[in-house]
Amino acid sequence: MLVLIGPSASGKTEVAKILMAKYGMKKMVTYTTRPMRLNEQNGIDYHFVSVPEFQKLAAASEFIETTFYNNNYYGTRKCDAAPDKVVILDPNGLRKFSEALKNEITAVYLETPKMLRAERMRLRHDSPDLIERRLANDDIVFIKEDLPLDYVLINDGIDLETLADEVYDLYRSKLE
Repeated sequence: MLVLIGPSASGKTEVAKILMAKYGMKKMVTYTTRPMRLNEQNGIDYHFVSVPEFQKLAAASEFIETTFYNNNYYGTRKCDAAPDKVVILDPNGLRKFSEALKNEITAVYLETPKMLRAERMRLRHDSPDLIERRLANDDIVFIKEDLPLDYVLINDGIDLETLADEVYDLYRSKLE
C-alpha cells in the first residue's frame, strides 16, 4: 500500500489521481466529517459522514486510524486496506498505519514550499482565513524528521505527472 503524506496543498490528491489513472492504482477512500468541497463526490473523494456516524464506526473499532485535523474527524477503515491502493494520511495516521501494517506500506512525503501551497489553496478558492490557519497548523503537525518515511520528494517547480512517476517508481522499487 502506498501512503502519501504532506502538508495542505502539497499535491497529494493530484498525485494520487495521476497514479490511479496512469498506473491503475486504487484509492483507499477514507472517512471524514468535514464538508464536501466544490467538485468533490461522496464515496469517490471521501466517505462524508456525520460526527455521530463517525463516532459509531470508531466505537465499533472499524478504523485502522483516526485523527482530528482542522476541526474535522478523519479515519481509514480496516476493511478497505489492500495492496496496490494509495491513501493520503496525516502524520498520526501514518504512525498508526506503520504500527498496524508494518512492512506492507511505502510512505512518501511530498515536501512543497509554503508559498506554492498558499497559492494552490487560493486557486481552489479556500478562504484567506482558512489558508492562514492551515499553513500555521501544518508548520506544527508536519515535521518529517519525526515520521516513519520511506522517501521524501521535493515538489517545487516539477509538474505533477513527473512527480507521480517518481512516486510510482519508488513504490514499485520497494516492492521488488
